[in-house]
Amino acid sequence: MPSMQLRSVAAALPILIVAFVGCRQNIAASRHALDPLTTGEIDRVRAVLDAHSLLGRGGSRRVSTIDLLEPSKRVVLQNAPEPRKAFVVLYDPARNSTSEAVVNVDDRTLESTRDVPGVEPHLDGVDADVAESVTRGNGAWRQALARRGLSPNDVAVMAWTAGNFAEGNEDPARGRLVRALTVVRAASPNEFSRPVEGLVVLVDVAGRRVLDVHDSGSVATPTAASERDAWQPLPRPATRGPRLSAREESSARSADIDVNGHAITWGRWRLHAGVRPREGLVLYGVGFDDGTGVRSVIYRASLSEMVVPYGDPAAAWYFRNTFDVGELGIGTAVSMLAPGVDCPAGSNFIDAAFADPSGAPRHVPRAIAVYERDGGIAWRHGGAGARARELVVFSESRLGNYDYGFEWIFREDGTIGHRVLLTGVMAPKAAAVSDSLAEQVAAGIAAVNHQHFFNYRLDLDVDGASPNRVEDLATHPLSTAGRGGGFATHARTWSTEREAIDGSAVGSPAGWLISNSGKRNGLGGPTGYELVPGEIVLSMADSASAIRRRAGFLGAPLWVTPQVDSERWSAGDYPNQSRGGDGLARWTRGGRSVLDTDVVLWYTVGVTHVPRPEDWPVMPVQTAGFSLVPVGYFNRNPALGPAQ
Repeated sequence: MPSMQLRSVAAALPILIVAFVGCRQNIAASRHALDPLTTGEIDRVRAVLDAHSLLGRGGSRRVSTIDLLEPSKRVVLQNAPEPRKAFVVLYDPARNSTSEAVVNVDDRTLESTRDVPGVEPHLDGVDADVAESVTRGNGAWRQALARRGLSPNDVAVMAWTAGNFAEGNEDPARGRLVRALTVVRAASPNEFSRPVEGLVVLVDVAGRRVLDVHDSGSVATPTAASERDAWQPLPRPATRGPRLSAREESSARSADIDVNGHAITWGRWRLHAGVRPREGLVLYGVGFDDGTGVRSVIYRASLSEMVVPYGDPAAAWYFRNTFDVGELGIGTAVSMLAPGVDCPAGSNFIDAAFADPSGAPRHVPRAIAVYERDGGIAWRHGGAGARARELVVFSESRLGNYDYGFEWIFREDGTIGHRVLLTGVMAPKAAAVSDSLAEQVAAGIAAVNHQHFFNYRLDLDVDGASPNRVEDLATHPLSTAGRGGGFATHARTWSTEREAIDGSAVGSPAGWLISNSGKRNGLGGPTGYELVPGEIVLSMADSASAIRRRAGFLGAPLWVTPQVDSERWSAGDYPNQSRGGDGLARWTRGGRSVLDTDVVLWYTVGVTHVPRPEDWPVMPVQTAGFSLVPVGYFNRNPALGPAQ
């Protein structure tokens, strides 16, 4: 996203994993193969690493990740026994090297280790501390402040990812790179409101050295008037009549929700939820009980990658395109939710556990909220009708100046919705007036135009993992010789990955249908779910740019691949300082078949943010998302009662 304040990322580093419900499998109270590592298990993993000297002398190596090593999908679907294992990523700053390890948690044994040359794991709070310390000791940076009439004591130093531009000092081979930005300390919660414009320090945090100090010249630093520090919510009118209890405020029927560990039951829905350190909120084993058993809809759904390119090509801005999943870990930035603000007071909560850079476990309470809310009119005709309810599974992550909410919504009619909520504060520049690249939002402050792209990995198992197929749905008008109004729907089945890439990039589809060609509904057709997109947003970056090379998934709004356990990250396993060309761009080169097999959809939600004065000093929530809608999955409206 925008600016990355790594300390805020380091302050909340969760690992949470969830359990899976098979096609017609009831939720068991005992631990599932995909349950998260507990704090005790993380401790056990750390002890194994220490016993094998993998943490280095005195803890000189850092733990980048300790996460559950997921059993293969085949093993999970077969409900076969599998030992608990952890996947570990370690970083050695002395050698600027990365390695991986697999630990058998049950046996407390080290199964394997390997070096991963030429990659950088995600950045963390230690990198931010080093970048600040090195920057503060640099004479050229201090002189730049003095030219502006500022003292080092007046300012804060914030770290931002460096990207990969492979030129001069920016060559990734020169070290583990971070860009240090400077802001005048603010009195308001908007810590970015007084930027020291044009001053960027490139730091090699592994070598603890400054590679470059760029100062594009003194621009007037915004005054305290830019902060607008009166951050008070609107006054609420006095409540008339009896006040509802916290439980009633959450939902008059919230007793219908059952949260057992990571398993959630609500109405006829069955699902599991958790937070993973890299991708954040993850759903597993989503199914619907139609009275004959739990029919599968989703095996696994999560955010695979996201990137936020800023539209200013100036020297102090061109590099601002952070990959918040792969370069930072959006799950590690998960917030402890505040009842009455982030979610209703009567919500159910799921906690998280994660590993810090030393490998020690940390508990994060209230990482996920689960609650019910009014869903508007369910259906209506004449004198008959019903009110809808919906289940919400919600988490929130703060990365620097942006706060992101991730909301999965389950409706009684079988629809699954997803919304990403964008709020927080904008990354501003010091500027006296608006221009084509930035909009004036306060005295001496302009906010730069930018985009947000969220790529989701959706492993849909519609009535089973296979044989699933994907069809492109489009509508077109008919030539009706003056009568007008005629139009038809055309469905085209994609056979290969290449057809899906090319097909989704053309036109404005009505949606994409994922169906099971081996299952039939009561009318004889295949059972299916349609991915209904939100607004299709295209990247403004040139196709030959560094950001497009690194975020190859921006080449099409939807990609379809055969399911492969190891294919998880759409921009590659290690995007930090990567050159690009990894992930989806590499996997799909062979044009594998996606017809009547176990398929994965990769859909990108986009937002173009042209700032407004109303977005300052804190942004009202903006939303974007998509829906998964049943098409022939049921024989009639599932929001109705039993057939007579």
